[in-house]
Amino acid sequence: MSNTFKKILQFKICEKEINYTKLNPKNWRRPPFKKIIRGLAFLIIFLGALIIVKDEYEYQFGDYSYYSDNEISENSEDEYDCNVLGIEIHGDVVTYITPYSKDENGNNIFDETASEEVIYLINQADKDSDIKAIILEIDSFGGSAVAAEEISEAIKRANKPIIAFIRTAGVSAAYWAASGADTIFASALSDVGGIGITMSYLDKTKKNEKEGLTYNSLSTGKFKDYGDPNKPMTTEERNLIMRDLEIVHNLFIKAVSENRNLSIDKVRALADGSSMPGEMALENGLIDKIGDFYDVEDYLKEKLGEKIEVCW
Repeated sequence: MSNTFKKILQFKICEKEINYTKLNPKNWRRPPFKKIIRGLAFLIIFLGALIIVKDEYEYQFGDYSYYSDNEISENSEDEYDCNVLGIEIHGDVVTYITPYSKDENGNNIFDETASEEVIYLINQADKDSDIKAIILEIDSFGGSAVAAEEISEAIKRANKPIIAFIRTAGVSAAYWAASGADTIFASALSDVGGIGITMSYLDKTKKNEKEGLTYNSLSTGKFKDYGDPNKPMTTEERNLIMRDLEIVHNLFIKAVSENRNLSIDKVRALADGSSMPGEMALENGLIDKIGDFYDVEDYLKEKLGEKIEVCW
């Protein structure tokens, strides 16, 4: 009998003073048939409500007593008995997830991965003696250059083998991050590379003019409001933005050159912003192997000399 059921029974008994005369079976009388039916109906409703309350309580407070001891033991063992940590880099690569990007339950509204979370997981895995290697599962078309650089540097600082596994795409910032891995796998169909930088935006000036809206610049500093889509871009502003893009582009090229052990000239020739299929990426040295997740597991099994169990 559960503690909840005992408490309810105790409460019901204590509501009224117990009449021991009525409890004596000799004094019992057979109740009318209708009362028996009513009593059974009440009992069924009461027990049904009790079960609902019990299940809700266990759901809210984590009392999973409806599992057998064997099931709990097996689940716990499966959850923690792993020697490889899998980390997902999906969607836009950003430095952190803003509060506005989460719903009331704390779940991400947008498809994003924060570099600070990836770095934390890498560092924790690096300290865990049970974890022998790390797999980065990448499916992303890019994001923040700063976030990409942070992940790439964290990967290179790790003391354990890190394998990047590109699925649909490892492009732009996502490829920058992946380039720091010891080995990069991708499908022959994967989209890889995209070494380039963009800050493009829509110019709303004609739409505003049509709707009778006027942009009033209230800024100190000549270029303080440059890049605002509600005003025309001047030649000086365009040159300023292109200057910054070229600086970041060159840093991207340098990072890939160092991470992949490729010459600057070779990477620069590939750095036109376009991506390429996995087979072509392999030919150009942007990845190391063509394969799927099972190939990654086989590679690590041979490298580590033991069976591979990945936890995510």
